[in-house]
Amino acid sequence: MARNKYPEVTVDKILEVSERLFLEKGYDNTTIQNIVDELGGLTKGAVYHHFKSKEEIMDALSAKMFSNHNPFEAVKKRTDLNGLQKMKMAILLNQSDEKQVELSKQAIPLLKNPHVLARMMEENRRILYPYWLELIEEGQRDGSIHTEYAKELSEFLIVIDLLFIPSIFPGSFEEIQRRYLFVSEILEKMGLPLYDDELAAMIKSLPYFSKEDEK
Repeated sequence: MARNKYPEVTVDKILEVSERLFLEKGYDNTTIQNIVDELGGLTKGAVYHHFKSKEEIMDALSAKMFSNHNPFEAVKKRTDLNGLQKMKMAILLNQSDEKQVELSKQAIPLLKNPHVLARMMEENRRILYPYWLELIEEGQRDGSIHTEYAKELSEFLIVIDLLFIPSIFPGSFEEIQRRYLFVSEILEKMGLPLYDDELAAMIKSLPYFSKEDEK
């Protein structure tokens, strides 16, 4: 069998089809065979050559979407914002991508799997930690952030995400709001007043925090 000279083209095609199907049918309702059927001649074996499971496809798709719309790289270029403002803007930009938000919502049940959760945390530590640290240190230099714990806060910001994932920490809408207030107060006392009214409104608007989902 001839070897594929352009495996990256195949991977991109698999991810493109998977993204469309996940958004149209939903992750749970999309099978590997559904993806194969839309790949125009590629076999199931070709898909499994690049991805061992549908979960791996979702991981790769999420990573690609983040890379293509990296909010940290976008705010880096903003000379009109200080370090703290860049941090807030990065969070808002990340939640402004509707496709990414929808796929994140669909991926939430997968985090019940400890292997998937561990992989997500490792990727977040590897990718997000340096960005948070860079912005906190910038805030220290420009005076918008007053803390002696830049590294620790950068790590804490990654862990905070777990509190807002219902499949890990179930809770009512009101309970999630209390977690938000709790985290906001901790960060402010540590010299990082990151969460404000605008971010609070954004949290309330997230589809997986809606009151309609509260059962």
